[in-house]
Amino acid sequence: MKRYTLYLLIALVTASCSTTRRIPEGEQLYTGVKKVEISTTPSGEAIPAELASQLKETVFVAPNNYFSLLNWRYPFPLGLWVYNNWPNPDHGFKHWIYDKLVEEPVLVSDVRPEVRTRMLDEMLDNNGYFRGTTDYRLNPAKNPRKASITYIVNPGPAYLLDSIELLPDTTRLYHLIDSIASNDKYLVAGARFCTDSLGTARTRIANTLRNKGYYYFRPEYIEYLADSLEHRGSIALRLTIASGTPKAALTQWKVGDVTVRANKPYGGRYYDTIPTDRGLLLQQMPSRLRHALVNECVTMRKGRTFTVRSMENTQSYLARLGIFNAINMNVTPDTISAEPQLNVDIDCMFDTPLEASIEVNASSKSNSYIGPGATFSVTNRNLFGGGEQLNVALTGTYEWQTGHSGAQKSSIFNSYEIGVSGSLAFPRLIAPKFIPRRRRNLNWTRITLNADLLNRPHYFKMAQFNLSYSYEWQASRNVFTTLTPFKLTYTKLINTTEVFDSITAANPAIALSFRSQFIPQIAYTYNYSRYFNRDNGLDVTWSLQEAGNIFWAIYEACGVKGEKKLFGTPFSQFIKGQMQVVYNRRLTGDNWLVSRVAVGAAHAYANSAQVPYSEQFYVGGANSVRAFTVRSIGPGSYHAPSDEVDGYFDQTGTFKFEANVEYRFPIFGPLHGAMFLDSGNVWLLKNDPQRPGGKLKGSTFFEDLALGTGVGLRFDISMLVIRADLGIGIHAPYDTGKSGYYNMTSFGNSLAFHLAIGYPF
Repeated sequence: MKRYTLYLLIALVTASCSTTRRIPEGEQLYTGVKKVEISTTPSGEAIPAELASQLKETVFVAPNNYFSLLNWRYPFPLGLWVYNNWPNPDHGFKHWIYDKLVEEPVLVSDVRPEVRTRMLDEMLDNNGYFRGTTDYRLNPAKNPRKASITYIVNPGPAYLLDSIELLPDTTRLYHLIDSIASNDKYLVAGARFCTDSLGTARTRIANTLRNKGYYYFRPEYIEYLADSLEHRGSIALRLTIASGTPKAALTQWKVGDVTVRANKPYGGRYYDTIPTDRGLLLQQMPSRLRHALVNECVTMRKGRTFTVRSMENTQSYLARLGIFNAINMNVTPDTISAEPQLNVDIDCMFDTPLEASIEVNASSKSNSYIGPGATFSVTNRNLFGGGEQLNVALTGTYEWQTGHSGAQKSSIFNSYEIGVSGSLAFPRLIAPKFIPRRRRNLNWTRITLNADLLNRPHYFKMAQFNLSYSYEWQASRNVFTTLTPFKLTYTKLINTTEVFDSITAANPAIALSFRSQFIPQIAYTYNYSRYFNRDNGLDVTWSLQEAGNIFWAIYEACGVKGEKKLFGTPFSQFIKGQMQVVYNRRLTGDNWLVSRVAVGAAHAYANSAQVPYSEQFYVGGANSVRAFTVRSIGPGSYHAPSDEVDGYFDQTGTFKFEANVEYRFPIFGPLHGAMFLDSGNVWLLKNDPQRPGGKLKGSTFFEDLALGTGVGLRFDISMLVIRADLGIGIHAPYDTGKSGYYNMTSFGNSLAFHLAIGYPF
């Protein structure tokens, strides 16, 4: 092994002078493109930046020892040195090392610069630079057996469209083509001749015609005749219809008979025939299908002009219901009708309505509790035959304490949480028509009901119930909204221990946040998500919710003073707002820089002195500041003394701030990597003497921010992302006993590992 290590050291020292020994006589080692020299046109104008970029990409070939991720050619060509100097026996360890390290040389003859100059000539011709010339020269290095390449591009003058002759206005089809072409931005006098632009214009004409009844028309049925001799230095362009274009493509079609077949996956007893306003429904029985769906989803009507858009919309509307696993559409000419008509057959295959799933997880908390959790859910995706979804889920977690301190020891029966939830979702808005909505997208009305029981035997047992009614719709192409006009939550503190009573007696703020109470709410969430281009994406989400204000106003109007109650129990009154901004920036290839900022605030008033515990903020964990576990930091610089096991065990606050930056890059296939930097904390908006340092102050804001970094792996198979992150603490917001900004007690204690599903943001 020492000998092999010595070989590698020698490789690094002698790499620069021993990488051409095995290059054949008359060949040169290619060291990259030194430059692409692109001259201006005779009029002094530079060619378009997009074309210049395409020219450079065409001639680029990666040389040896090139690191594509950073677009950098590193100086130590180890692979080349191994190729030239390392012996390669047929088998053994040395052969294995050779295979792993070797990199065969990229020669100038492999790059074939003469072929690439011809490719440059073709690109110039396709972009209107017919008089352009290209060439290349080799740039020998100090070692004459190495050379880089410089490409020289002289584009010459750009040929512009001098005149455009459209089709003779003798038929309806020709009139339509002329009308579309005359409004195309590429088909105007003075525009630069470009085959890509002309192809785009041709495709646009064909697509428009297919939405005006000419279903069989294709882009290749339009041809251009270009004449560069009529006026020197310019192009006279003429549109023509290709010879041999089939008659069907020149015919304007109308909608004929529309038939929808709803088939069962394993067959049925018989077909039920139901005529509708939009067509004939053949439903294989027994099955559930609301007949009005045909009129709601089928956008074609007999006798109207046939359009591809209506065909695509029909398929999209049927697919979004989620009750079919396959939808096939067949279009055939009607051979009996006196006028040209297309009959449409839509074959839909019912999906299995019931779906069951189970999720299993394990958790480890900073309070020494660990344990498993599981969620079992059953969904009926077609309850009433119209895509209505009924979901029932049972969730349970069990935790036990791994350590003990003083008088408190871990118990045999530890903490558990069990919950059952149900939701009924209708794929439409059961709401007033004035709420804006897009028919092309699915809108939802959702009713949810759930109950949850949390038992912490050392502290308390609490039950929570809630009922909500909400709307989810897409207001515009990039805007998604959720309105919850009614949500009622009831929390009941069933029993407490003496330990918990002593905690709440010493800290009234905690006692008020845990008291039994009703929480009547109205909430609104707005999400704007858009990719401005393939390299930049922005996602903005903000939400606002209020609790108790309507009930408080009614009680005030009725003259009720003092604390107000609902069914004999006080109701909470507060306002809460949150906002999150996520920006995605593509660097190169599949390398992304993702940034996130999140802020939230909640304030209790009037009928409440504290925001309920369930509505307070916390940080830490797999989707927050990953160097710290959930609820292990905050509020502010407060930290419960380590010798107080009965101290403030859940660290929450009424103000939150988080900031994250993550660099994501591919490794191999579905395996991706990440490097991240996280910061954040929670604070109190009201002073709490029992938690010194917890109140939000501008003078200590940055000192109170926890900071951590780390690395992660993601296994991304499109439908599922499994993520593993290792967070490394840099700064804890509380006193750790160490001075300086880096105040972690040790490197080992600063680590936090998280295994999760999906990306963090």
